[in-house]
Amino acid sequence: MQAVTWQGRRKVAVESVPDPRIEKPTDAIIEVTSTGICGSDLHLYEVLGPYMHAGDVLGHEPMGRIIETGSAVTNLSRGDRVVIPFQISCGDCVMCRDGLSTQCETTQVREYGCGAALFGYSELYGRVPGGQAEYLRVPHADFTHIKVPEGPDDDRFVYLSDVLPTAWQAVEYAAVPPGGSLTVLGLGPIGDMACRIAAHRGYRVIGVDLVPERLDRVARRGIEVIDVGAVGNDLGDVIRDRTDGRGTDAVIDAVGMEAHGSPVASFAQRAAALLPDAVAHRVMDFAGVDRLAALEAAVDIVRRGGTISVIGVYGGMADPLPMRVLFDKQIQLRMGQANVKRWIDPIMPLLDDGDPLGVDDFATHRLPLASAPEAYRTFQEKSDGAVKILLDPRADAVA
Repeated sequence: MQAVTWQGRRKVAVESVPDPRIEKPTDAIIEVTSTGICGSDLHLYEVLGPYMHAGDVLGHEPMGRIIETGSAVTNLSRGDRVVIPFQISCGDCVMCRDGLSTQCETTQVREYGCGAALFGYSELYGRVPGGQAEYLRVPHADFTHIKVPEGPDDDRFVYLSDVLPTAWQAVEYAAVPPGGSLTVLGLGPIGDMACRIAAHRGYRVIGVDLVPERLDRVARRGIEVIDVGAVGNDLGDVIRDRTDGRGTDAVIDAVGMEAHGSPVASFAQRAAALLPDAVAHRVMDFAGVDRLAALEAAVDIVRRGGTISVIGVYGGMADPLPMRVLFDKQIQLRMGQANVKRWIDPIMPLLDDGDPLGVDDFATHRLPLASAPEAYRTFQEKSDGAVKILLDPRADAVA
């Protein structure tokens, strides 16, 4: 089959790799019909290379149809249309029963002290082949799937794999009071969708980014936006001026480890990426740092007694936090990978004909799998208005 593989820093390729097969009775195989490129994939493309191996199959946002099931899979049949959550979880352990499928005790990657295994996301999370491919093996398939209705296309449901539950959890964790206010830092796919969900709930939302196309896209939905490039270090003052001098009730950091405005950490990340893998591992495991400009801005912006919800991925092990300010302002901090299955029931009713979240036209680019190298570059450079890119493994020409 054809699959998108990691080949080095800022380098992916579409290669022929062996077709997946049933390895355990609890496995299923799907034919992938749509698969997304996630902002988290760009961390592999840029920063987390020391945990990758040439030829690793990327991707964790797939949907498709069941073509084969293991003998122990009881609730799936050939032809079922399914979305696959980005984390692999059993559904039976204490963590899964508590709605914390990202902490599944059956698939935890204990070698690195990490949570549940993820599709296509480095040895930190199990080195499981990902879904940017023609076919995908799904472990623990009885639980690691979401059945969706039949339909002419995938766009309404593919975001259940990551974007919708991740943005939903970000808003849930933000704990905005009824009628309250929320700042969303970063208007990539997760930040954009978090703005839509929060606005749908009736909150006052302020979206912050520095890419004009992303700001325009959110503003067209009637949401306030601020161009951080125009206000720079005055962002907190600008938001306080709009909120009676307090700041918003909550802030979502949808940026994560590669924030703009962190030159020292940026240099450290680039330097680590140039080290031999064995050395880089040690550096990342014990002295890795993130670019913290977004998180620092969140601490500044949020009102006293407010909440910061961190949904952007961080990977540093030696990050300095402004603990005095966090303590003094009595800030609550919540974070973590999205527990996908936990949020499906409240999200599903919104994927109706009314399309209140605008999922039908959420993708900015739809490309064949063969265009993945170009798609990664475009997404990483934030060029051509790229916010969400979907790949179609069945297409043989650019859509």
